[in-house]
Amino acid sequence: MTAASKVSVAKRATRAIVAAVAQGKPPHRLLLDKNPFRQHPSPASPSNMRQPTLSVSHSRSLLLLLAAGTTLGLTSNLAKIAGENGLPPLAFLAWSVSGAALILLVIAAVRGLLPALNARTLEYFVVAAFFTVAGSNLLFFSAVEHVGASFVALAITFPPLLTYLGALLFGVERFSTLRAAGVVLALAGAAVLAAFGLSSPDASARWILITLCGPVLLAAGNLYRTLRWPENEHPEGLASGMLITAAAMLVITGFMPGFSLAVPHGSALPYLLIGVQTGLFAAQFLLLLLLQKSGGPVLLSLLGSVGAVVGVPVAILFLNEAPPRGLVYAVPLITIGVALVAWGGMKEATA
Repeated sequence: MTAASKVSVAKRATRAIVAAVAQGKPPHRLLLDKNPFRQHPSPASPSNMRQPTLSVSHSRSLLLLLAAGTTLGLTSNLAKIAGENGLPPLAFLAWSVSGAALILLVIAAVRGLLPALNARTLEYFVVAAFFTVAGSNLLFFSAVEHVGASFVALAITFPPLLTYLGALLFGVERFSTLRAAGVVLALAGAAVLAAFGLSSPDASARWILITLCGPVLLAAGNLYRTLRWPENEHPEGLASGMLITAAAMLVITGFMPGFSLAVPHGSALPYLLIGVQTGLFAAQFLLLLLLQKSGGPVLLSLLGSVGAVVGVPVAILFLNEAPPRGLVYAVPLITIGVALVAWGGMKEATA
């Protein structure tokens, strides 16, 4: 400490002692209780440690949300590009998931986070893989060339709303008027999209309904992962096990009639698309489980909204898609609905 600093500290101490005497307080008690010579709180002070920890944790969760939502929004657009270049939906999905599973397996092994293999984790891998990865994404990837990437991106906003309804049925959530109103508004937006889509002369009712089944599977996956998360297992290990199981499911499906795992050999583009999607899937599912573990259900409920904010403009601006019919009516309903569900969840979390 410099001489000037010592003088400054001494002056502050003197003023504090004089003020204490003027108020009738013994000076020695002031020195014992408040220590005027201390310039900063003790690093070990619990009050000094608690607030930065919460701030860092909240910021980390927001970054996880933005990153995971971005990968989700780009996925539907990449699926459309793959379809336009002759890559079958199942082949694109199966080989991308297989590559992502290998990446996450290596990461988990290097970090010593490989999951235990027991009845509980094996059950988790099979059920979570079907709902969260294999079943839902096969529906979306197959539907995207029939209904458009922007419609699929909007459909991905619905799982949190359906998750809330499921949580009410299972008694995981208490009824909230605010959140229930959000669910009604958002589902009204979905109904508007579906009605306008079905009224189009070239609309495929079958593919619109198939697309809307995807969010139901994702919502079931959200509930299952929340209720059956194996104890003492890390998100990285569970993500690798879930993707390995999903890859096996998809490859087996490829041997069934009507499906193909073949990749066109005419150019390198299909392989490039699989490589990019592999990276997106590895990031997406790792971020998803990390967000579920650290951010909780409120932030997780905004994942589809972030995906739509990214996916819909990309589809319209870069893939020359026409905006889905009824978009101008549906988007405000969906946006307000999701906001009410999230706001209600925040109020409950802080109550």
